[in-house]
Amino acid sequence: MVATLYVCVTCLAGEDRETVPRAGRRLHDALADAQRLQDELPNFRIVEAECLSNCNRGCSVALTGPGRWSYVYGDLDEALVDDLLTGASRYAATKDGLVPWRERPVIFRKGVIARIPPFPRPV
Repeated sequence: MVATLYVCVTCLAGEDRETVPRAGRRLHDALADAQRLQDELPNFRIVEAECLSNCNRGCSVALTGPGRWSYVYGDLDEALVDDLLTGASRYAATKDGLVPWRERPVIFRKGVIARIPPFPRPV
């Protein structure tokens, strides 16, 4: 796998701290379940993250891969699972993490919090 979708499982998304499971955990589980049900083999993995420090715009995910631009997205929920899987798959299919604007799901165009350059290769 060349890409990883980190899902903040501690995100509250405006819910009470006592809500169990938390909104982020529900998003992670919905993504993992939907990915398992897909016909094709996944080209990215879904990994739990304890906190992405994006609490004001939770639920949040981060998308990254070696030699690629990385992204943090927010304002997500379980209704966006299909778009998140599509966007992450398109990201994983690129060499540099730059999916053409029109090929990105709307949530990847409007929900981006940060775009982080690839780690420089050793000289």
